[in-house]
Amino acid sequence: MKIPKEKLRSTLINLGALIIAFIVLVILVKGNLISSYIQGIIVLACINIILTTSLNITTGFLGQIALGHAGFLAIGAYTSALISMSLKSFAMPDMARFFIAVLGGGIFSGFCGVLVGIPALRLRGDYLAIITLGFGEIIRVIIQNLKITGGGKSLIGIDNLSNIYVIFWITALIVGVLFTFVRSRYGRAILAIREDDIASESSGLNNTFFKVLAFSIAAFFAGIAGGIFAHHLTVLNASGLGFMKSTEYVVMVVLGGMGSLTGSVLSAIILTILPEALRAFSKYRMLLYSIVLILVMIFKPSGLLGTYEFSLTKFIDKYILRKPKDASSKVQYIQDEKKDGVINE
Repeated sequence: MKIPKEKLRSTLINLGALIIAFIVLVILVKGNLISSYIQGIIVLACINIILTTSLNITTGFLGQIALGHAGFLAIGAYTSALISMSLKSFAMPDMARFFIAVLGGGIFSGFCGVLVGIPALRLRGDYLAIITLGFGEIIRVIIQNLKITGGGKSLIGIDNLSNIYVIFWITALIVGVLFTFVRSRYGRAILAIREDDIASESSGLNNTFFKVLAFSIAAFFAGIAGGIFAHHLTVLNASGLGFMKSTEYVVMVVLGGMGSLTGSVLSAIILTILPEALRAFSKYRMLLYSIVLILVMIFKPSGLLGTYEFSLTKFIDKYILRKPKDASSKVQYIQDEKKDGVINE
């Protein structure tokens, strides 16, 4: 299949920007210009980016309120940790063990997402929120009562395998996959369901299939984030992965903009850095944190970016190359999309 020139150019520009950002990161780390504390914040920001962008698929693009995302994080974290600990006896490189464990956590979390999504997504609105909230709490209680997960105690003995360079590329890959998914025919079907559930189903869409698909994809990537989370903290305690943790990720999605992956990335970074930046004001840290969120919701209720997606290619064309708007190029792009079957006649 021939790739349209505009799409190829945009892909190369974005890849080039990622490579430049990675080189800067390597220089900062190798030159000891950022401390291990800052590196830890970067890793946590990457984890939150994965969780927020994946939740936005369900909450923002599908339009279904889900309050159990921390449950999938917990499933992925504990599954990944147990796989990693069981593979210690095998002679294999640490990175191979890390990838197997993280992928295993994501797959099992995605499987649980399917099991929960099939019955839950037949409901809508507040009913779905209550169901997913209950699921998250059930997962937390089950984990706290299983011997294999440490019971009421913390699960310890997890190796710190979180390499900041690997996590950077995992995060970039996942965000890129989610962008591609949203722009695919499956993503457009999900948007159609969000806009009008009844009209989309009457048009021939299998609403249940697309809802479960979006829900399971969000759960899979939440499990991936959980695997990274486990190998970064090295100690897991399910008591901190309950309702309040799920609420944090919902807040990140709403703050960034429901329906904007760029907004989710931005809000995840801001809400990861903000509590750490206000740590000096420990007595008033949560108060200031809440005030910032309230002000954003008052003056920008649609979120920081709403449904807007930042395009590096358009930014370069407009502000650096200063290209005039060319209607013919847009027409040619649409024709190329039709030829590739991306846009239906």
